[in-house]
Order: sequence, then C-alpha cells, then structure tokens
Amino acid sequence: MGRNCVFLMGLMLLCCLAEAEYMKYKDPKQPISVRIKDLMKRMTLEEKIGQMTQIERDVSSADVIKNYFIGSVLSGGGSVPAKKASAKDWIEMVNGFQKGALSTRLGIPMIYGIDAVHGHNNVYNATLFPHNVGLGATRQVNLMNPKI
Repeated sequence: MGRNCVFLMGLMLLCCLAEAEYMKYKDPKQPISVRIKDLMKRMTLEEKIGQMTQIERDVSSADVIKNYFIGSVLSGGGSVPAKKASAKDWIEMVNGFQKGALSTRLGIPMIYGIDAVHGHNNVYNATLFPHNVGLGATRQVNLMNPKI
C-alpha cells in the first residue's frame, strides 16, 4: 500500500511538472528577439498599457502597481516616502512596489526613477552635487576630473 502511494504521488508530481509551461521570455539563454516575441504574445492589452505607464510615487502602492500592471514609478523633485527619509526608508518603499510588480501574472519588474540631477538629495543627509552644466560653465576642467 505504501509503495503504491509513493508511486502515485511521484506520478502526480511528474504530471504537474510536465504541464508547466516553458516561458521563453524568462530564459536568459534565448535571444532577445525571441524573448520579446514570446512576452508580447502573452501580454493582454491592459498589461501593455500598464507597462508603458509611469506614475508618481505619491499615488503608488504595491496594489496599484499589481492591479494596473504599472511599468514605472517616479519620485519627482521633493517626492519622498517620509520626512527625513533614510536610505533604508527608500529601499523598503521601492522593494514594496517591486513586490507588487513581481506578483503579477507575468512577473515583470517595474523601473523606479528619481528626479536627482544633483545626486539623490531626497535621502536625508545625502551629498549634493552641482549640475554638470554649472561645472562646465566654470571652465575649470580640474573640477570635472581632478587628475588632470
């Protein structure tokens, strides 16, 4: 009886694995063109629209990203997760959004962008840098590359 049970369990597991669909778009060994074609034919119109959409951080949540298939989130100037947000606060926020994206049917990661022309000055106590155009206007090459 015990041997039959083990055999049946093994057979059921084998059937489940055989049913698992091979997703070319997740296979890094496949050429990019093959991966893209495979992914595009799997996506619904709603998923394609969502992937082309970028929303602001203050209207984002893991559920919004999951339910609307959002492809990108942006922190515009001054958009922070909390007052005096630390690097850890930022990491936790972005990871939460990413979990929402990865929990969708196709598991496509979202892209996170930050309006940070001076460096990531939205992180509390971060270092700020001058704009590159301002450094260039000084005509002091050594400001750009101190080794010159």
